[in-house]
Amino acid sequence: MTALRPATLLSVIFLAACASPPPAPTPRGEAQGAAMTSSELAQSDINRMATLGMRDNIDSLLRLADKLYRRNPAEWRKAGASREAVLEKLRATIASQAPWPELQGRRDIAALSLALGPDFRGDRVAAFIYASADMLITAHGGRTTFYLTDPLDAQYVYNAARNIEIAVWMLSNRRNAAGQPLLLADEITERERNLSFEREFGKIIGRLDLLAVVLTEKTRRAVITYVQNLLGGTFLQFLPVR
Repeated sequence: MTALRPATLLSVIFLAACASPPPAPTPRGEAQGAAMTSSELAQSDINRMATLGMRDNIDSLLRLADKLYRRNPAEWRKAGASREAVLEKLRATIASQAPWPELQGRRDIAALSLALGPDFRGDRVAAFIYASADMLITAHGGRTTFYLTDPLDAQYVYNAARNIEIAVWMLSNRRNAAGQPLLLADEITERERNLSFEREFGKIIGRLDLLAVVLTEKTRRAVITYVQNLLGGTFLQFLPVR
């Protein structure tokens, strides 16, 4: 038996290697994770997921701002600065959660309504993107980073996803006083089919909906885990052998 042990061990290792899936192809890049920080010790899995989701949603909104400015250059020119300077100001204002001057002190869905109003005369791209970001942050309890003591309400997150859907519909269907679209975005013609705006908005909606579902699972899974621990303590204990 002793002589068979090394051979048995090699067989197990070989079988385990055969059972492992082959490395995934990476022709379009590799999956990247953030570097670990000490602050993560105060985060649950859901806290971390919400933090990463918020980061990615803000990045998506800023990407949309850049794309909208490229299709609607008259908007960034209203600020009397370069497109890059306006984008940087927008990024910094969202990060600091300071008010956006052209929204007249309005926040959340009130700011969205103003930004998407036919009579709005300011930089509609900046107002729309800022209001969308502010609405998302409000739905997450006014935070962009989440820890164990920070509550999150699944219904508010779900409502935020629906608000983005409504805002996208307004952007596509509302017209200004001259009968033109509020902002040029997606375009479908005989020569071109550009749906990149819809895809980016879809990513935001998908992240919000997934987080809302996970939050609704939180309490249910806690109960299941508690029951599993009770059952494990009763039935899955090792038995004495001598």
